Amino acid sequence: MGKVVLHFSMSLDGFIAGPDISIEHALGVGGERLHEWMFNDTSDQSGDLLQSSASRKDAELVQEVAASVGAVVLGRRTFEVGLRHWGDTPYPAPSFVLTHEPRDKLAMKSAAFTFVTDGIESAVQQAKLAAGEQVITVMGANTAQQVLKAGLADELQIQLIPVLLAAGTRLFDCIGSEQIQLKTTRVLDSPFVTHLHFQVVKPA
Repeated sequence: MGKVVLHFSMSLDGFIAGPDISIEHALGVGGERLHEWMFNDTSDQSGDLLQSSASRKDAELVQEVAASVGAVVLGRRTFEVGLRHWGDTPYPAPSFVLTHEPRDKLAMKSAAFTFVTDGIESAVQQAKLAAGEQVITVMGANTAQQVLKAGLADELQIQLIPVLLAAGTRLFDCIGSEQIQLKTTRVLDSPFVTHLHFQVVKPA
């Protein structure tokens, strides 16, 4: 089955969203700064858009991630805040929403949202069955924290942004008291972002 991977753009001080997340501000106030690296185009004197070699490298990594996703696990808050902006599932793949409120499957253009009421282990297992050999990506800080705390994560892919947000939602809060050992597998950088890939070392 596919790997469970946490993909997050994160500020240097550990935030993956700004404060006051809402439908209007899905990344929190000021949180859009964390995703600017995906759209760093330059223009020549005629006004035609060009991509620097650095931004092309960043764009290639975005495409690489998108092509790898076979299923998504996300929390209800991420679903509620993001749905209007996505207009679809966040990736063209089956998406499993952690919630305490049962509801029917929601079909979208690309795939469907399935609402899971029996915990993170069930959500991840259903996502693995749906993804086959492709990646299961995790969205939302609380959901990612549950995945880490339960020992279900296989990889972390962090896009480290050169900014100090100072406030917002941190990725690595509430992950338990046990150390989680990581092995660095890839480091790529550009002026806009440093891509850090880690394998989660499982206990023997």
